Amino acid sequence: MDQADAERFATEWYEAWNSHDLERILAHWADDAVFSSPVAHQLTGTGTVEGKEALRAYWAKGLEAHPDLKFTPRALLVGQDSIALSYVNHKGQEVAEVLILDADHVAHRGIAHYGPLP
Repeated sequence: MDQADAERFATEWYEAWNSHDLERILAHWADDAVFSSPVAHQLTGTGTVEGKEALRAYWAKGLEAHPDLKFTPRALLVGQDSIALSYVNHKGQEVAEVLILDADHVAHRGIAHYGPLP
């Protein structure tokens, strides 16, 4: 993935999340995707959500619980078959998500990292 592809992906990713459109959000994820985060740990007890249908259920709850959810981009970093999205969430918290992507720019693995609440 080059910088231009990464920027297109990130723009669509942020627009999907900020519109709260669950199907647009899920379009960035493979059917067998695995996502891990401290928030998932709080809600699931394991911290890892496996498969698109499980992601749908998890994020549907999150969007419902946070109608004010909004991500403000900070930085975009491009790796080998991966990107890191750095943003500030609706709580003013710094967040970074690392996404492992395939050749079609679909995420198969995601890991979220959270800074302290302000």
